[in-house]
Amino acid sequence: MNKTWLILLLLVGLGGFGFAVEPVWAADDLIPTIDIQIGGGENSPEGTATTVKLLLLLTVLSVAPAILLLMTCFTRIIVVLSFVRNALATQQMPPNQVLIALAMFMTFFVMAPTFAAVNETAVQPFLAGEINQQQALEAAVVPFKEFMAKHTREKDLLLFLEYMQAERPATVQDIPLTALVPAFAISELKTAFQIGFMIFVPFLVIDMIVSSVLMGMGMMMLPPVMISLPFKILLFIMVDGWYLVVKSLLASY
Repeated sequence: MNKTWLILLLLVGLGGFGFAVEPVWAADDLIPTIDIQIGGGENSPEGTATTVKLLLLLTVLSVAPAILLLMTCFTRIIVVLSFVRNALATQQMPPNQVLIALAMFMTFFVMAPTFAAVNETAVQPFLAGEINQQQALEAAVVPFKEFMAKHTREKDLLLFLEYMQAERPATVQDIPLTALVPAFAISELKTAFQIGFMIFVPFLVIDMIVSSVLMGMGMMMLPPVMISLPFKILLFIMVDGWYLVVKSLLASY
């Protein structure tokens, strides 16, 4: 008797499974197929040119941070702010995020006339359809060249021009970007290190005084940095250090 019920249950189960599977098979015919192809379209010169333009645009967007670093005043500002933090010996105060954000907004402030010139001579005419993409790029580079050439030392620029065996340019527009950008970068680094040296001097004096006092008192095991840090912070607050640093950076442009 038990075997008979077991066989019946198996038959019912198999039958139910068959009825349950059949609608699924039927539903497969109702689901549309999706075919995804990469590189589809006509192999025409226009399609190839559009693809190349998209690749070039993605490339420009990928190097946008480098453009921000090397073609604007961002390099000088962030290096000087880092010197201030190292001179104070406050470790990670202010944090890197704060220094970078401050440097970026100061960069936008200093570069506002240049960005306005680019918008007036290149972006707006291109959006209005008055010039093509190539003309817009050529017009956008001119304000950046004028800004970089104004703050680039002639010695640094000649270094790269002589290496690439290029003739001495007659105007700023004739200077190739391949030589102007690195020359501007090393000029900015030199100026930033000069400002950083002037910032380090008063704090170095405080460290020397504190170290001499501790040595005279025989407290050789006490780190001088722990004692000099409050005095350096106090001096920085009394002279309104951040105001002076930012004022010096703005005046340098």
